[in-house]
Amino acid sequence: MTSAIAERADKYTDDMVQFLRDMIAIPSESGDEERVVRRAAEEMERAGFDEVKIDGFGNVLGRVGSGKTIIALDAHLDTVGIGDRSTFRFDPYAGIIENGIIFGRGASDQEGGMAAAVHGARIAKELGLLDGVSLWVTGTVMEEDCDGLCWQYILREGVLRPDVVISTEATNLAVYRGHRGRMEVEVRTQGRSAHGSAPERGINAIYKMAPIIEDIARHNDDLVRGADPFLGKGSVTISAIRSTSPSLCAVADSCTIHLDRRLTKGETEQIALDAIAKLPSVMQANAELSVLDYSRPTWRGLVYPTRKYYPTWLLEENHPAIRAALAAGQGALGKTPGVGKWTFSTNGIATAGMFGIPTLGFGPGNEVHAHTPEDQCPIDHLTIAAKFYAAFSAAFVAEPRG
Repeated sequence: MTSAIAERADKYTDDMVQFLRDMIAIPSESGDEERVVRRAAEEMERAGFDEVKIDGFGNVLGRVGSGKTIIALDAHLDTVGIGDRSTFRFDPYAGIIENGIIFGRGASDQEGGMAAAVHGARIAKELGLLDGVSLWVTGTVMEEDCDGLCWQYILREGVLRPDVVISTEATNLAVYRGHRGRMEVEVRTQGRSAHGSAPERGINAIYKMAPIIEDIARHNDDLVRGADPFLGKGSVTISAIRSTSPSLCAVADSCTIHLDRRLTKGETEQIALDAIAKLPSVMQANAELSVLDYSRPTWRGLVYPTRKYYPTWLLEENHPAIRAALAAGQGALGKTPGVGKWTFSTNGIATAGMFGIPTLGFGPGNEVHAHTPEDQCPIDHLTIAAKFYAAFSAAFVAEPRG
């Protein structure tokens, strides 16, 4: 069967390449994914999917097979923007091919995963590899802006409840079994404005914030003490600072910093907040802490609010889904794939971190190219990933599960 899968994957490589190039050509930042969602739905229909639908959030979901075991191959269809266009060697929306590599925004993060997933599912259907399985491909939206929100909708609203989820985010063709969580926190100091010619009459909120900034830097270093052997240490960095005052000729009456807090295994929202709240400078300044909320509308106009807390998740090394992934990877690669973790965050924070659904990753491309002017996906990665996705369902149902 491995040779039959390989033959079909080779046959459909040109289709995958064209599909990926078509998606790259469609700018699809978070909240503006309608065109790429409809292009993905079209590809699913061309590939002979048994069911294709777009949910109320704006995700596209396609199914092959009709068994009781539900497996989802997830790929988010939104991308970040391009920033300074002059930093790109190629037109970021042209899908230029050079030396067997497709370049363009979204190639690695992560429309390449969608291209391979659709045709991997197609192969599984054509070769009869879905006995007892319903295999869904989910083209999700808003991930770049609020990772996992798409799956919060899918799972809370009863759209789909998989037994296992494979994230097709870039793993460089390794099997990934988790990543750190994250949260977005604001720290605010209050001052009192006064005329800039007489600052002693006021209380400068920026000055109150200065020692907090130093303590946050030290706190990041201290987090090494809670490092997990696999996921590594948590981290915190200040990603923005702003202040208010009546004018530029006045003492600042408030100052706010934005924290990007990454959470390793064992760290929760409350643990992270408590640690910041107990910093001497935070207590001295009587600073206010808050976890931010997210409430931007999707391309369908739906607002689905959530807190910007994204839990850590990690699938155990000997889980049946990991064993199945290693078996599928062996067939796709001709060798046992490596096992690793993402540095960045994925929709797994919802499927695994919030809802406890076994989740793992295998995807084309390398995450080091995500969000960069070198965004790219090797064509042979598409072929190999499609072979993996075609083989996984049968490998998973064959695994004994307690």
